[in-house]
Amino acid sequence: MPYSPKIREEELKNKVAADFFAKYDCTDIIKDIDFAVKTKREYLLWAEAKAAPSDILVMLTQLVLTIGKARTFNKILPPKFLGCFDCEKIAFIPYSDIQDIFHQNDFNWNVAPSNHNSREFKQIYAQIDKIINNGEPHRTYYFKFSDEKSLKLFIIKNFLIGKNDVSKIKIDKNNFISIYSKWLEAVKPTIAVNWDAAKKKGILSGHFYIADLISDKNNSLKENLMVVLRATCYEMNRHKDEFGAFNSSEVNFNDKQRAHNAFWAIYERPPKEDYWDYIIERQDLLVPQDVRERKGSYFTPQIWVELSQKYIADVLGENWQDEYYVWDCAAGTGNLLAGLTNKYNIWASTLDKADVDVMHDRIDNGANLLKEHCFQFDFLNDDFDKLPQGLRKIIDDPKKRKKLVVYINPPYAETNAKKGTGSGESIGKIGVNLTKQHKKYEDFLGKGKRELYAQFVVRIFNELENCNIAIFSKLKILNAPFYENFRNNFLAKLEKLFVVPANTFDNVSGQFPIGFQIWNTNAKKKFEYINADVYNEKGCFIEQKGFYSYENVEYINDWIIENRHKTENIIGKIFCVGSDFQHQSYCRLNGPNIPKQSGFTIIEVCSENLIECCIFYAVRHCITATWLNDRDQFLYPNDGWETDLEFQNDCLAYTLFNNNISSKHGVNHWIPFIEWDVGANDKFDSHFMTDFIEGKIEMMLREPGIFYNASPGGGGGTGRVPYKEKKALKFSKAAKNVFKAGLELWKYYHAQPKCNVNASLYDIREHFQGRNAQGKMNNKSDDDKYNELIGDLRSALKELAQKIEPKVYEYGFLKG
Repeated sequence: MPYSPKIREEELKNKVAADFFAKYDCTDIIKDIDFAVKTKREYLLWAEAKAAPSDILVMLTQLVLTIGKARTFNKILPPKFLGCFDCEKIAFIPYSDIQDIFHQNDFNWNVAPSNHNSREFKQIYAQIDKIINNGEPHRTYYFKFSDEKSLKLFIIKNFLIGKNDVSKIKIDKNNFISIYSKWLEAVKPTIAVNWDAAKKKGILSGHFYIADLISDKNNSLKENLMVVLRATCYEMNRHKDEFGAFNSSEVNFNDKQRAHNAFWAIYERPPKEDYWDYIIERQDLLVPQDVRERKGSYFTPQIWVELSQKYIADVLGENWQDEYYVWDCAAGTGNLLAGLTNKYNIWASTLDKADVDVMHDRIDNGANLLKEHCFQFDFLNDDFDKLPQGLRKIIDDPKKRKKLVVYINPPYAETNAKKGTGSGESIGKIGVNLTKQHKKYEDFLGKGKRELYAQFVVRIFNELENCNIAIFSKLKILNAPFYENFRNNFLAKLEKLFVVPANTFDNVSGQFPIGFQIWNTNAKKKFEYINADVYNEKGCFIEQKGFYSYENVEYINDWIIENRHKTENIIGKIFCVGSDFQHQSYCRLNGPNIPKQSGFTIIEVCSENLIECCIFYAVRHCITATWLNDRDQFLYPNDGWETDLEFQNDCLAYTLFNNNISSKHGVNHWIPFIEWDVGANDKFDSHFMTDFIEGKIEMMLREPGIFYNASPGGGGGTGRVPYKEKKALKFSKAAKNVFKAGLELWKYYHAQPKCNVNASLYDIREHFQGRNAQGKMNNKSDDDKYNELIGDLRSALKELAQKIEPKVYEYGFLKG
């Protein structure tokens, strides 16, 4: 779906029958009716079919003339529906709505139904148009084939024996967003409004949808909406005058409301009243992505709201709601405050007036807040003199301010630096961080000024001195290297932290932790470490994990840079960026001739630094990146690895069978076997790796306890004194299992016709798995034997990785 415009009519009918009416009999041919659907007892549909895209009214008119000419309804019991379809869409209309047309007097039914210029055709067309577009209720049910789910649901509900009424698709809190996407396509283009002008006033398409959705007989059922539906038009820019009466601007339809009526003929409205508050509260989900990012519409799931309030009680005491004041200065529609009991101590501010109106409406419907305490305020730009007097008194009183809890889930919008440009801006979010706080606290924030949530924190810390901060946010302020300047200035005690998967928050898709932090800004302490509670997506406690500031440390990239060597005998290149798990996929080992890429640290691999490079690569890849370790940093190791030959050789084995080397990027020096082992048809271009393993090539070793003051590459730093030695490598059982599984794969590849004798593992995978239309390598092959062999290799690699992992922590590459 959808079908090709080049499809033939007979093929189209067969596919529609198979795709949507497979449980019915679609084989009957009734006179000149194109398509019929029946059960054993009765017909459910007679339809007109056209291969090419066609007008619904034209198709229905031709069908009515065909039926009327043959008087088919006098010979066969008529169906529940008449319908029509082409290669894009299908429509249904109840037969009962149109049957009177067949019994009108003085009408010539003998005209050719295909003659669209006849007087009779035009007359029937006008009558059907009036029934469909001007009748009440509007009962033409129209679907695009691409909306397969809705169409199938309609058929399941309505193509039933003995069912005379038509069931519409119900809307609830679980599907109102997906139906909104269909509304955007079908209805929004027919609303005669200047969307750009409306957007500047804070009125978005979602407000019109809510007006439609919570309505009956085309009239909105709630008055406190940004937009309301009034039968044949909308009202927006609604406000009360001095006498309490509403003034508004009228917005009409540009198609006489036809698309609107057709759309709402399919869906049942209003939803159950139990869902109204939820849908209105979750209007943030209907806000366009760019607007949501700037506003910070990251709705906090109720499971984390409840857990956060439990943690606040653990820190501040069970009576904290009576003893402390609460201000959510990034409140949105106020869902973070659900569950709090003392409304006289709660304040909520938000950027958008529309969100304030939603909070006020929720208060009218029982929300435990005060309207006077819910107000519009731009926390990153407005001055505190705009705050309500009651809140201002709390802020201005040092004693009361110590009892203030700023409880927020602020926006996570960020301006990222483009690689290689140094511009500090990224496409799509340019200027999102340019607030008053960005300039005012530039020195305090350092590079952290590019993130909005950090700007919230810094203003709270500096201008609400000694208060408590209870915040959902990313963890960059704790451990990101570019937040070091922030941490030097932000002296507060982190009392508690729990972390959860970021993708449990809507509008967040990344695999990283979001933490709920409780900071006591009255206690001046620089953050260094905390043991946090970890919860999974279902809210179950799973473990504790340490989070570090990584102050005064060197990173793994510093270590590998010290192992650069100037040589012409390059066998590969390591590309890396960042030193944490979120950049794991950017750490690659490629062939020697691959072009340089800006923004990456590049290490040229040679015999002198091969072991170090394989350790670096294996350490970065042997542990799977997850949402929980996403921000963990790889560090400069201690010297324990230098005398652990088994660890070194395990890393070499792991790297040999898990890299991006391709023979397209220069001579493949990474073949771990010799020709007769794999049954090669010709000689390899390089025997470097087997020679190295057998001790035929000098390798660099380190003498424990002796230091030198310059790196082998001529840079600064302190390392072990190197000396050269020829020595065959010995491998652990786990490494040998990897070689064994790899050998079987190489042998199978070299048994293939026209194979590349110098193929790398990457080349072998590409040969069997192929690539999709977008050029990405497929995950699997059609060759079952290959799938078995690559599966064996991956299993052996996984066991080897598990063996390497404890050493990663033992030698200080990661903090435990």
